Amino acid sequence: MNKPDDIRVAHNAGPPWQRRLFHATVGSAIPTVAFFVPESLAISVLAILAAGSLGLDLVRFRVPRLNRLFLYWLRLLLKNEEAQRITGATYMLIGACLAFLLFDKEVALAVLLFLSVGDPAAALAGRPMPGPRIFGKSPVGTVAFIAASLAIAALLVFLGAFEFHWLLILGAVVAGLVELAPVPIDDNLTIPLIAGCAMQYLPLLPI
Repeated sequence: MNKPDDIRVAHNAGPPWQRRLFHATVGSAIPTVAFFVPESLAISVLAILAAGSLGLDLVRFRVPRLNRLFLYWLRLLLKNEEAQRITGATYMLIGACLAFLLFDKEVALAVLLFLSVGDPAAALAGRPMPGPRIFGKSPVGTVAFIAASLAIAALLVFLGAFEFHWLLILGAVVAGLVELAPVPIDDNLTIPLIAGCAMQYLPLLPI
C-alpha cells in the first residue's frame, strides 16, 4: 500500500478539481439544509459531525495504519499537509457550528455560502493566473472570491431568501480579504468567523 509521502506527491501541482467540487458541494449543502431546519437542530447535527471529524483526525494521527488508509482513500480530496494536520473539512464543520452559535441564522447562512463558492472560485481563477502575488496569492483570485460571493448574495435576494442589506456586500468583501490574508489558521474556520463578526457586530459600533 502507498505510504503517505507517496500519496502526497499527487498534490504537488495543487489541489485537484475533485477537492474543489467537494468543497463547493458539501460547503453549500450545510447552509442549504440549515435554511430549512430549526437552528437548534442544525447546531446539534453540526456539533456531532464536527466532533466526529475532529476525533477521527486525532485518532489517525496516533494510528499510522489508519492514517495511511485515510490518505489512500481520500487522497484526491486532501492537501499535502493534511497528512499530519486537521483536515479542511473538519475546520469547515467547526466553523459552521460556531457560526450558527455566534451569529444570527441569516448571517451564518450567508458567510458559509460565501466560503463554499468563493474559496473554490479564488483557487480556480487565481492559481493559473500569471502576475504579482500578495502573500503568495493572486489578487485575481481575491476578486473572483468577492465576485462569486456577491453573485450568491444577489441570488439569495432574488429568490427572496434574504432582503437586500449592505451587510451582504460587506460580508462578501471581508470574506475575500480574509482568504487573501496570511492567517495561520485554516480559512475554512477564519472566513466564516471573521466575516460573520463583521456582519453581525459592525452595525453595533458607534459611527
